[in-house]
Amino acid sequence: MSDPLSAGTSSAAGAGPQWLRAVADRIDSISGMIGKTVAWLTLATVLICFATVYLRYAMHIGLIWLQELYAWTHVAAITMGAGYVLLKGGFVRVDLLYARMSVRGKAWVDLLGTVFLMMPFLVMMAISGWSFFRQSLAMNEASQQDTGLPWLWLLKGTLVVFVFAVGLQGVSMAARSLATILAPREAKPEKNGSGAVGGA
Repeated sequence: MSDPLSAGTSSAAGAGPQWLRAVADRIDSISGMIGKTVAWLTLATVLICFATVYLRYAMHIGLIWLQELYAWTHVAAITMGAGYVLLKGGFVRVDLLYARMSVRGKAWVDLLGTVFLMMPFLVMMAISGWSFFRQSLAMNEASQQDTGLPWLWLLKGTLVVFVFAVGLQGVSMAARSLATILAPREAKPEKNGSGAVGGA
């Protein structure tokens, strides 16, 4: 018969600080919602690209604004969906050591990597991206082509959205990693003299 006290201790050890996990879960749901919405831009990119090629080679009609539009949707899908990609572990990573680490070891790597690598990168991106966007907005920048798309600052503004989306998911990663690190360690089962695990 199992010990209720031991079962309760084990459950608490696995849960960790609940508020940290609740914050991470909430952010993950937001990133998921953003990602599923932005994913439609990939379909738009394919359809617009198809229309561009068809009009150009089948109908002999070249539309500069249409060519630029599928580049816009492609860039927007990448920048605005980056947080969702991070949530799903879609970025390329080299796991020569990470894959062999314990759960706590992986949590430490994720936490330190987020704080000391990801966040400084995002701060740099925020500063340069905001300046990039602000200058474009101030001059109401448009395409260099006469028949191209106006409001180029909208596309450049997606860099700011990138920083927000990835930064938000970075907070989730840090919170979840910290919850794992702070969770009580589970007691290892004792072994009897013959090497078998003790207990009735």
